[in-house]
Order: sequence, then structure tokens, then C-alpha cells
Amino acid sequence: MPTLSRGDRAPDFTLPDPDGTEVTLSSLRGRKVIVYFYPAASTPGCTTQACDFRDSLASLRSSGYEVLGISPDKPAKQATFRDEEHVTFPLLCDPDRTVLEAYGAYGEKQLYGKTVTGVIRSTFVIDEDGAIEAAQYNVKATGHVARLRRELGLD
Repeated sequence: MPTLSRGDRAPDFTLPDPDGTEVTLSSLRGRKVIVYFYPAASTPGCTTQACDFRDSLASLRSSGYEVLGISPDKPAKQATFRDEEHVTFPLLCDPDRTVLEAYGAYGEKQLYGKTVTGVIRSTFVIDEDGAIEAAQYNVKATGHVARLRRELGLD
């Protein structure tokens, strides 16, 4: 499975949000973007992570960061998740896992001591020119946003 590292060009993508509006990464050039991949909407860990990003969104944006969440969920499930949790940043749908695979966020992982194939919870910080500033694989949902904020010097 290919992985990305600091300095790599972030793979461009266009994915729909739950309402069918397409979001293209390259359209955000000139801004820093945090792209995080999560396994499934409305699960405990993914809810924790999305709500942490939601609650930090104003300060992230004031520091020049946009946030995009991506999962393989279909639009209807993403819409329910967004509405129930009041998520105010784009949640994008990648049901064929093309973008997940391009970022190395889909493949073999350990789950409860077993090797399974699935979404690898991952976060990428992309600079204004579209290069990877940070690539984090196998992140823990709880406390992740706080750690990321410290690493970005935002605390």
C-alpha cells in the first residue's frame, strides 16, 4: 500500500458532499487544508473525531485551515451524520474508495488483534501549494484534534 509523506504532492480529487455538491481539492489552493479519512459515519470514534473538528473549526479557520472529512459512506448516511452531529465542514463521499486508496488510507490494518482490510483512520495537512505538510496514519479518534492543533502550533 503506498503512503504519502511530507513534501509529496497531495493527490487531487473531486468528491461529492451529501447534497451532491462536488468539492475539488485543487480549488482550495492558496489555503491550508486538513483532510481526514474516517471509517464510517455515526460510529462512536468517527463521531468523536468529527465533533472535535467541528468544535475546533472556528479557530482552525482563523489560522487559515479548511477541514474536509472523507469516508466511503453513501450520501444519505453522510447527510444523516452531518445533520445529527451539526457538522459544519464538508463531509465527502468516496464509496469506491479511489481517494482513500490514493492517500494510502485504505488497506490492511489491525482491528481487535485481527488483520482486516478497511479504512485506516488518517489525517493529512496540505499546504497552500498542494504539498503534504504532515501525513498521519493509524490515528486515534479521541484526542486527535488536540494533538494535531499542538503539532500545528495552534495551542
